[in-house]
Amino acid sequence: MEAIILAGGLGTRLRPIVSDLPKPMAPIRGKPFLQYIFEYLRIQGIRKVVLSTGYKHQMIESYFGSQYHEISLVYSQEIEPLGTGGAVKKALENITTNHVFVLNGDTFFNINLEDLYQLHLLLNSDVTLALKPMKNPARYGIIKTAGDKVLSFNEKSLKKQGTINGGIYVLKKNLFKGISISEKFSFEQDFLKKYADSLQFNAYKSDAFFIDIGIPEDFQAAQRKLPYQL
Repeated sequence: MEAIILAGGLGTRLRPIVSDLPKPMAPIRGKPFLQYIFEYLRIQGIRKVVLSTGYKHQMIESYFGSQYHEISLVYSQEIEPLGTGGAVKKALENITTNHVFVLNGDTFFNINLEDLYQLHLLLNSDVTLALKPMKNPARYGIIKTAGDKVLSFNEKSLKKQGTINGGIYVLKKNLFKGISISEKFSFEQDFLKKYADSLQFNAYKSDAFFIDIGIPEDFQAAQRKLPYQL
């Protein structure tokens, strides 16, 4: 299996403490956050990663080059911001397998990728999302499910608990074939939310460790809690 990592984010909310780096390069215990994602993928047997880069992409490319241990690294550079959906669609041009994992470059969700993949195949999903049950999920949209089926993507709310998008997907390489969609679009808002009724979106739920370094508070928490010692 191969994986795409969305690593083109601006990291606006982290600027007060990480002002001169692309968000996935934010240092956790002296190492880039992205390196922890690579280590996670390496341990789970991924051997090719396509990095969708944009903002200050040179920093990522010069630091990691074309290889991380056994993982081959390929870069899909956005000349201008394409949104998460446009970034995925462009990166798929470098994928050779029929299905691919997609990860956000600013979240870490310690799920078993093989289990996610097997559920994806079993249900013949177009997209299978890794979901995280969470208390006080005010920062995130809530995803409504019925069993394994994703029903809808709802806006942020003040509910005491809910199931959120954990930032890891497995999807068919030909996902966008036959769909008329602009070059620049949000994978979450313009694709998942729009096609929840017409395509097969399924849920893999896990209470595994999850962290999103998008705000200073959780970036600091990652210094203490993130798995792996690099």
